[in-house]
Amino acid sequence: MTSADPASPPGPAGGGGKRRSELGAFLRLRRERIAPESVGLSRGTRRRTPGLRREEVAQLSGIGVAWYTWLEQGRRINPSVQVLDAIARTLRLDRTERDHLYRLADVPGVPVDVSAGAPRPPEHQTILDALTPLPATIVTARYDVLAFNDAYAALDPGLVLLPPPDRNVLRHLFTAEEHLQPLVDWEREVSFMVAQLRAESGRHLDDPHWTGFVRQLSERSARFAEMWARHEVASSVTRRKSFWTVDGDRLGLVATGCAMASAPDTRMWIYTPDDEETERLLGELVARYQETGPAGLLEQGARTGRGRRSAR
Repeated sequence: MTSADPASPPGPAGGGGKRRSELGAFLRLRRERIAPESVGLSRGTRRRTPGLRREEVAQLSGIGVAWYTWLEQGRRINPSVQVLDAIARTLRLDRTERDHLYRLADVPGVPVDVSAGAPRPPEHQTILDALTPLPATIVTARYDVLAFNDAYAALDPGLVLLPPPDRNVLRHLFTAEEHLQPLVDWEREVSFMVAQLRAESGRHLDDPHWTGFVRQLSERSARFAEMWARHEVASSVTRRKSFWTVDGDRLGLVATGCAMASAPDTRMWIYTPDDEETERLLGELVARYQETGPAGLLEQGARTGRGRRSAR
């Protein structure tokens, strides 16, 4: 997992000296708070260092002692994401501490472990539910769906029927059957979303969660692979989008994204009706969803129900 110790120590920190000095102090203080007994080591009678020794951190992390020592000393070395992950596990860093470690180490992309299966703060769902009948959802920069309200589920019941770890908007749009696709202007909207993903990926170049997602979706969808290869980039902006309902009615909605301060790398998207007819249709759709659930809504839909039967 790690590289061998270099033949000679690297020089002292240069232009990034303050940042690397902060990194060294952070690592030292975090190892000093770990009780040896908590990781299966004996405290002994000759231990003068509070917490873990440097060599113990190195051993538990599977890296060289000299290499870890130079890291604490602020030497100019470039730890990999895998090495930092190992150190973070040894020092039992929480999410905020781990992200701070990556920033101090100046890695190109900070892996953020946000997944659809992770527990969400209950107040997030409370906010989403209060927005009904406006569709609203919380997604990661990779388009993993973390939470949603009934109105959003009514807008795309095919997506919410998937197991939580599989609820990814882009994967759904590129792999679901045509009658389950909710976007009217599929090509334009999906191209824009891929461009947003490409722009965000620049901050996650060393994140295996991101590289694995792109690789797997490229293997499953030649269309995604072609769009990804264009290297187009775009930023998150308020957009007017059109959606098909399960009956084939057209809804005009304005999508507005809000960054989530309490959940880095995520946004809440809220969809507001663009006209009175959309507002009426959306209200009826949400009521039907709350009565029948996503499977029932799809089965009853003039568009989705007919599509499912003809596909059998």
